[in-house]
Amino acid sequence: MSNEGERPVEPTSYDLQPPVPTTGHVPTQLSAEPGDVRRVGGRYRLMGRLGHGGMGTVWRAFDEVVERDVAVKEPRPPEHLDEAGRASFFERLRREARAAAKIDHPSVVTVHDVVLDEGRPWIVMELVDGRSLGDVIAEGTLEEPEAARIGLAVLGALAAAHRRGVLHRDVKPDNVLLGAHDRVVLTDFGIARVEGERPLTETGAFVGSPEYVAPERALGQHPGPASDLWSLGVLLYTAVEGLSPFRRNGTPATLQAVLTAEPPAPSRAKGPLGALIMGLLRKEPAARPSVEELRAVLSDVAAGPARLPQLAGGPAGSGPAALLRRSRPARFAAMGGAALAVLALLLVLLDPFGAKEPDGWEQRTEKTVAATFEVPADFERRKGEADDGRGWLWFSSADGIYEIQVWLHPEAAEEPLRAAEEHLDDLKDNAWRHDLKDVSGNSYVKEYGELDGAEVSMTSRERRADDNAPRDQRLYFFHGGGGDRLWRVQVRLPAEPGTAHDEGMRIYERLLGSFRPQK
Repeated sequence: MSNEGERPVEPTSYDLQPPVPTTGHVPTQLSAEPGDVRRVGGRYRLMGRLGHGGMGTVWRAFDEVVERDVAVKEPRPPEHLDEAGRASFFERLRREARAAAKIDHPSVVTVHDVVLDEGRPWIVMELVDGRSLGDVIAEGTLEEPEAARIGLAVLGALAAAHRRGVLHRDVKPDNVLLGAHDRVVLTDFGIARVEGERPLTETGAFVGSPEYVAPERALGQHPGPASDLWSLGVLLYTAVEGLSPFRRNGTPATLQAVLTAEPPAPSRAKGPLGALIMGLLRKEPAARPSVEELRAVLSDVAAGPARLPQLAGGPAGSGPAALLRRSRPARFAAMGGAALAVLALLLVLLDPFGAKEPDGWEQRTEKTVAATFEVPADFERRKGEADDGRGWLWFSSADGIYEIQVWLHPEAAEEPLRAAEEHLDDLKDNAWRHDLKDVSGNSYVKEYGELDGAEVSMTSRERRADDNAPRDQRLYFFHGGGGDRLWRVQVRLPAEPGTAHDEGMRIYERLLGSFRPQK
């Protein structure tokens, strides 16, 4: 794998056998016959073209050393560039690889390698089987929860990039891939800027996608993380409306709209998501919502259609969504008597400080597992501590159909996906020790609101059960609250499709949606 930008790139494949020479155009689909095979770096066999953009062509390839499918980006510099221009173009490709490799997040594409072939640097990345968000939007707009789910994943990727000093600078639907298991992946760091690196000389053409570029970038000012958040706002607007609010005929007109036009509020996102989008599209970077505000709203919207009550006839600008439309210092000063009355009524109706929820759930703050979360109020509760110091809680319905377990591993530095894989392997290899049989399942990366971890979906049978019916288990592993603490949340439910299974999944999703690790 290529390094993370701390020293000059040293591709791992330079010393392998020379690539098979080719002449002329490489065909879109390459046959498996030895004479027609094109290998890059002596190990990556090109299988077919996936797509192309302004900086190159992306190929599906097969890594013959570790035997896995990968994506390979072939650089294609414009023919009019002179030697200095080509050198700058290739350096941009190397920087793209370094920028992506600096970021460790499940919603950022993984860079495996950079290889030099015929004097050009090729980027080898993970292959994300799926479609781009741009392709999906071309077929129709997204519902609010789905748009918020995708936006939440992209926000997580951007926040991780910004922590490593990387600005993406080209956030748009075509650069967001939707893969298996609801995975969302931000790709194409081709024009990213890394803190501390000398900016490359531009060719004179506008760099980026005009209808998604922030006003400060259009003015040539120094961009910051808020510039990427503006682009996220345009992406969300496009997802729910089907079109960027700044699209015009030609780049100059589009940039002028970015600088001066006030976009209409999205008609298909009128609640908190609509207010959030409009907040992101403020011209002044400092006035845009923070990452924390964005994460809270997107998590709530992604969880489902439930909203705070809207009081008929209330004054414009009052209510919870209005907080996103004002700068933080002015929020409480702007609340007049009418708004305070609305807030007071909401507090009476919702009783947010009470433990019991109106639908039979209760919020619990549990020191044993250092977390606050919601569970059905009538579930029986037990707690314990394992020999290795792990604390755990167990909740069960009176009829035994549903079981919840919450585990806290106080010192577990491994990544959630690794922990999930090891746990599933243990259940499969040592099923008898867990009084199980016929264990099957898989593990994968998944996000639930603010939780960023890995999930196990498995089915098994209990050795001693009278009915021998299959049972589903969903287990979720994630870090949070600082340090090396790792939580494992799991729910057991009937495996057969039907009302009981659906209710079990609802319990699981609400439990995770309400879960808040303590600092």
